[in-house]
Amino acid sequence: MSKWTDIRDSIEQAVSGMQIDEQVKQAVTQKCYDVLLPSLQKLGDGFVASVKAQSADETGWCKVRDAIVLPALIEGGLWLIEMVLKKTIEKTTIISAS
Repeated sequence: MSKWTDIRDSIEQAVSGMQIDEQVKQAVTQKCYDVLLPSLQKLGDGFVASVKAQSADETGWCKVRDAIVLPALIEGGLWLIEMVLKKTIEKTTIISAS
């Protein structure tokens, strides 16, 4: 077995016996917002900057793809993820506080 398979199996085993309550879900959501989202945004920013720079050397559909389509998809997707996480955190915190 590969090292990845051993790691995957140990994670699956740990999670299968874990009690997942509201507090755990809120903590995971908050970690996604605080840790994962900034990393995705940095990665997305680098990708968008790169394809926009490459669009100067492209023509036709490839120019449109690199200058408009891919940047819009990446930036729009990241915006949507951020909005959903933020709203989820706001709503579940209000519900828990009640």
